[in-house]
Amino acid sequence: MTAVVYRPKKIRVVAIPAAIAVAVLFTVLSFGLHGNAGFENSRASFQRGDQAAMIGLGILLGLGILTFCRPRVTADEQGVRVRNVVGGYDLPWDVVRAVRFDRNSPWAQLELHDDEQVSVHALQAVDKDYAVEGVRTLRSLHSAATQA
Repeated sequence: MTAVVYRPKKIRVVAIPAAIAVAVLFTVLSFGLHGNAGFENSRASFQRGDQAAMIGLGILLGLGILTFCRPRVTADEQGVRVRNVVGGYDLPWDVVRAVRFDRNSPWAQLELHDDEQVSVHALQAVDKDYAVEGVRTLRSLHSAATQA
């Protein structure tokens, strides 16, 4: 069997337009930066560098928003690789006790034999049937690997 890959769906619908909107907003705001910087008698004024910095800040904030699209889970017969917003795990199936998706939990979790839990941000409750399908697939791969 080939590897299965799951990524969150609904967060992309929100994050991508939000990132674009932030970058565009900061770009538009940058064009308003000209003339005196504050009071009439002030010697400080906005320069091209200030406008470029505002655009750069908008792009950086947009990229920060896009990091929420980063989660991914990849699984095959040998194990599971989890990449969350920050950090990731590469686990063989023999260290995984169960694949859990508890009621009222925001995402799925891998319960390990040492009583630790690894969150799987790629399978989020807001994705409903897609997340349930992903959990069922992970459970079947886990079951096949532990019975072999």
